[in-house]
Amino acid sequence: MDTNKKNNVLKSLATLLLKSEQQIIAANKEDVAVCPKDDISLLDRLRVDENKVQSMIDAVNQTIELNDPEGKVLSSFSHENGMLVENKTVPFGNILIIYESRPDVTIEAAITAFKAGNKILLKGGKEAKKTNLVLVDLWKEALSINGLDKNYVTYLDLNRTETQELIANNNNVDLIIPRGGEGLINFVKQNTNIPIIISGRGNNFLYIDQESDFEMAIKIALNGKSRLSVCNALDKVLINKNTPDLSHKINQLINRFQEINIDVFTDEAVFNINSNTTKITDNAIFEEEFLAPKILLSLTDSDDDAIRSINKYSGGHSATIVTSNDATAKKFQTEVDCAAVYHNASTRFTDGGQFGFGAEIAISTQKLHFRGPIGLNELVTNKWFIYGSGQIR
Repeated sequence: MDTNKKNNVLKSLATLLLKSEQQIIAANKEDVAVCPKDDISLLDRLRVDENKVQSMIDAVNQTIELNDPEGKVLSSFSHENGMLVENKTVPFGNILIIYESRPDVTIEAAITAFKAGNKILLKGGKEAKKTNLVLVDLWKEALSINGLDKNYVTYLDLNRTETQELIANNNNVDLIIPRGGEGLINFVKQNTNIPIIISGRGNNFLYIDQESDFEMAIKIALNGKSRLSVCNALDKVLINKNTPDLSHKINQLINRFQEINIDVFTDEAVFNINSNTTKITDNAIFEEEFLAPKILLSLTDSDDDAIRSINKYSGGHSATIVTSNDATAKKFQTEVDCAAVYHNASTRFTDGGQFGFGAEIAISTQKLHFRGPIGLNELVTNKWFIYGSGQIR
């Protein structure tokens, strides 16, 4: 499929999304109606309103403007015997996306895989089924309008056992991308030999260095909790114990969190400064991704101590340092083992759109095949093309 054909499908899809906005929202209301009302994080991921539909349309339009990654020549070598040896990008083939509760994945992840030349199998969660089915119908209509096989995008309405059989038996799936919690990721890892790009958990850390603009640090920390259900949300704040006016600043930070109804958990050192918090009793909490109105504050002895803690406990997703010392920031960004490492900025920016390449299919927390937001250029692999005229070795 050439680039113009791909873009025409995407243009049709954007038009259909706008035209069908109320139908999408109505289906979503049916999904929301049976969702547990006490699961704030799940509801946030599940709910679709006019703004969410517009963000889907924006993602489609951004993807149209991006360069097609398929068929790019990575290297070229002219052999002494006259052969031309080229290494080019090619699609993976059939990509299976298994995801939970986020119907926008049906659009935003699939458009990325589609423009990279892949066929897409979508296995959405039952909690978003009605919304997903409406969105997949729009996909199929966009493909049909442009004279293409509707099966470029296929929705799999499977239960857990059927999904297990699918991924265990290969079934012409070339790549699996599980998007969800650790339970889903472990389920996929344990039941398949198909290559996986793991869109892992967050559990993101902020380290406030002793040489920092503390008001900036507070703004970055609060922004990290501006959405609770996303993988780039902030969970842990580490504060250098040598920070000037430490007690006042910690109390200030705790008060600001509590003003926005965030439950503040503290280690013993911070609790001794402010007992109007919840003292932790087990360091296992450092490994948790909260996805909830919770934050953990802890004191550290040094920059090295902060780096060690992050590398031990984080999900390898995002970490940030607030400091006015560029050398400290460079050390932190070099040594912290996360996909995205920030200096004086919020972890909430770890997102394909915010990184300048439109929609993303996932945020990878593994080192192969790629790391961080996975966009168009990461949804191709390579293949060698050799052109000869009868050469033998």
